Amino acid sequence: MEYFAKRIIPCLDVKDGRVVKGVNFIGLKDAGDPVEVAKRYNQEGADEITFLDITASHEERDTIVDIVKAVAKEVFIPLTVGGGIRKLNDIYALLNVGCDKVSINSSAVKNPNFIDESSKRFGTQCIVIAIDVKKVGESYNVFVNGGRIDTGLNAYKWAKEVENRGAGEILLTSMDTDGTKTGFDIEVTKKISEMLHIPVIASGGAGTMDHIKEAFINGADASLAASIFHFKEIDIMDLKKYLGDNKIPVRI
Repeated sequence: MEYFAKRIIPCLDVKDGRVVKGVNFIGLKDAGDPVEVAKRYNQEGADEITFLDITASHEERDTIVDIVKAVAKEVFIPLTVGGGIRKLNDIYALLNVGCDKVSINSSAVKNPNFIDESSKRFGTQCIVIAIDVKKVGESYNVFVNGGRIDTGLNAYKWAKEVENRGAGEILLTSMDTDGTKTGFDIEVTKKISEMLHIPVIASGGAGTMDHIKEAFINGADASLAASIFHFKEIDIMDLKKYLGDNKIPVRI
């Protein structure tokens, strides 16, 4: 995949209609209005934007649809939306208001056939499978429900299975590094990137431009981050210039 431009993707975790950010999936701080934050990223040179409805209980499903609709009117880069997607109708509702891709996590683990069904119906390019991993002893396990439940599934086996079932992309988040700004978990990122033929988005732990460069050198096709962009610690165009200077292909 090294011939294609690497992508920089700000991630907006949305709770009760606001953008929030935590550390290791807890301790949430308010980071603004989703439409305003997304507009800023569109202007600042992000390649895509990912929204994760982190509480995503069924009664809040409409909130995110309304937010996506408002954002899609203002933003002209691809939008991926995840959180609480359980049925083909949920995907349809989001694509219908202007989202480009959906990210599926817990429901893919509970019902792997959902990956086959959704990629057949909407096309593999629309289906991102989010995998939240955490090191348990010597192995990487897959966690669901916002990182609360250890499924016992081996992350490498699961990544291969979702590719075989029609996922177009994997959003790989290390829970151990999420929000810590100490760098991505390179071991799991590199191994999954090497194993698969579909793009891998590295997520969890970006703190410096060097961390993002390291993820790209180790096989990631895109890098997703939140805090460093929300709180303006790193400017996206400065980051792209840095990556370009380091021979990493990016869209300027």
